[in-house]
Amino acid sequence: MEQKVKNRWLIALAAVGIHISIGSVYAWSVFTKPIQQQFGWAQTDVQFTFSIAILFLGLSAAFLGHYVEKHGPRKAGILASIFFGVGVTASGLAIQLESLPLLYLCYGVLGGIGLGVGYITPVSTLVKWFPDRRGLATGLAIMGFGFASMIASPIMNALINSVGIANTFYILGIIYFVVMISAAQYLAPPPQGWLPKGYSADAAGTGAKQIKQDLAQLTANEAVKTRRFYLLWLMLFINVTCGIAIISVASPMAQEMVGMSVTMAALMVGLNGLFNGAGRIGWASFSDYIGRPNTYTAFFVIQVILFFALPYLSNPVLFMIAMFIIMTCYGGGFSSIPAYIGDLFGTKQLGAIHGYILTAWAAAGLAGPIFTSWVYDTTQSYTSTMMVFSGMFVIALVISLLIRLDIKRLKEEAKRKQNSVDIAS
Repeated sequence: MEQKVKNRWLIALAAVGIHISIGSVYAWSVFTKPIQQQFGWAQTDVQFTFSIAILFLGLSAAFLGHYVEKHGPRKAGILASIFFGVGVTASGLAIQLESLPLLYLCYGVLGGIGLGVGYITPVSTLVKWFPDRRGLATGLAIMGFGFASMIASPIMNALINSVGIANTFYILGIIYFVVMISAAQYLAPPPQGWLPKGYSADAAGTGAKQIKQDLAQLTANEAVKTRRFYLLWLMLFINVTCGIAIISVASPMAQEMVGMSVTMAALMVGLNGLFNGAGRIGWASFSDYIGRPNTYTAFFVIQVILFFALPYLSNPVLFMIAMFIIMTCYGGGFSSIPAYIGDLFGTKQLGAIHGYILTAWAAAGLAGPIFTSWVYDTTQSYTSTMMVFSGMFVIALVISLLIRLDIKRLKEEAKRKQNSVDIAS
């Protein structure tokens, strides 16, 4: 009897459901002012909740990546829904008790753990279901994470105004829990040896299209001993550090550098989110055609030019266009990395390897805004800040070319092994 195989597009839909839920963390700033006004807490203290959540996203992705591989995506998805659902719901209790440390624990730590597990689980599953279109599949899920703040922000705002902050957390926590746990039920890895219709592992004489072979099949512990792992980590770290930094100062920078009005700058910030999300699906899908190495090289060439040009753009429209292109590269960096990991290390323990790589995000989330503030305070100029970032992208560009040497060597090794097998047979 033929095994009933799940619909991979429904798996993708379940993945988007989880990512739209956890991606609401990007709308945290909606809570900042109301919480400040209600309790008189400092803005930095309230905003620190978000920093803790991103830190624990990176840490839990790294430490629980093995859990995802060992217990499968369904159990990992349930674990993520419990941590994130409880974390957000219990944040309502922290507000009722007027306790900032409890808010840090609930939203930052518990919610952050749910974020990390919830982020890597759907992505590692999709890479296995879409060997033919890895970029498109991971781009779909991670696009959900990028667009989530656009969906969540107006809902949060309406709820805060009608039922108060604590009740907003209670309502959202329950909704996220239900959506995530329902989506997790459908998540599953493909059956052993499964391939999409019309594809074959070896296309010779079958008329079927051949699936491109991964360069290796490594465990997470083997992957971290390779040079290419650290080159990938550094590329993501630089892309995210500069992206988060420019997001954190986008409005004041636009006002200072091109004389944009407060309203126009606010509009640009809102549209940044749209291009961030669009870049996730656009670049990741495009990477299926031009290859991941070319995609990352393109990110860094574009950003070296644009970060260098930003201080010299006096026209607000040109400034906005440059910012939007940078945002697509920022989002694309996130969505293309899981597919790149699959290409270089295989899918054996992709969730765990992706988790380790995401520590670059946690580090960049802390380093980016602090570094930007320090450079600006030291130089009193956004021009110098942009020059520093342009220099960082030159380093990232060199790394994107260096990693090609490793890829070339791995391809040559694979060819030699194949030739030896052919001769022996």
